[in-house]
Amino acid sequence: MKKSVFFIVLFSFLISLSSCKFQKLLKSGSIDEKYEMAVKLYNEKDYSRALQLFDQLTGVMRATDKSQKIYYYYAYCYYNQKDYTLASYYFKRYTSNFPNTPEAEECAYMSAYCNYLNSPEYSLDQTVTNDALKDLQLFTNTYPESKRVSECNDLIDKLRLKLEMKDYKIAKMYYRMDDYAAAIQGFSNIIKEYPDTPHKEELLFLIFKSYHKFAKESVEHKKKERYTKTIAAYNEFVSQFPQSEFLSEAADLKETSRRELDAMYNKDQKKIIRDSSPEKQ
Repeated sequence: MKKSVFFIVLFSFLISLSSCKFQKLLKSGSIDEKYEMAVKLYNEKDYSRALQLFDQLTGVMRATDKSQKIYYYYAYCYYNQKDYTLASYYFKRYTSNFPNTPEAEECAYMSAYCNYLNSPEYSLDQTVTNDALKDLQLFTNTYPESKRVSECNDLIDKLRLKLEMKDYKIAKMYYRMDDYAAAIQGFSNIIKEYPDTPHKEELLFLIFKSYHKFAKESVEHKKKERYTKTIAAYNEFVSQFPQSEFLSEAADLKETSRRELDAMYNKDQKKIIRDSSPEKQ
């Protein structure tokens, strides 16, 4: 028990002593001393204290040959502390300030990758996601021969899936709210924006189903046009997915739509005959 207390006290003393030395260095140490300690702390993964020293050095060593290395460490300090917003910013600054260095490609990638890591859940605002997509695409365009291009393309696919999911959920929300015009537009936009979507079968079915519900709930004089679009949507769906799991339900709804159209055409035909009869002339 006494040994445990002794080691706790000793450990606390050493920590306090180390902190005092660090504070003294921070306030009155030379530039070279601060640089050496900052690198030492970085290598020891003490990124918080290393960052404090690098923060002081970025300005005073800007015109020296160590400036490039300081910017590099500075960005990685933020990255290793999971502050991806500032890390992305400083990686981008490194690439801008030192475009011809061997680390420029790495930092350009890391800036984009930090935005990728910062990308939120699909249900939240996707501004950062769009920024990450732009940066990743810019990287692949700037460094087409880079070994990181394949990884960038994988990250781009993941981000696009997230954006697609957000659009899908919004369109489904409109569908559940019985706003079928907005749902049709939303589902159609997903197919247009993400032509390789794995959900195309379901989306085409939902477009058709939305048209059917839209026509069914329409005012009388708009039903013919909307049921006609329903049949067209069915034909598009079946032509692309003739063996779809939704085919049985779709066929039933198509027949309902066809009967409604036939009834309206018969009604119109009777009206034409009635209006053209001798009694009406």
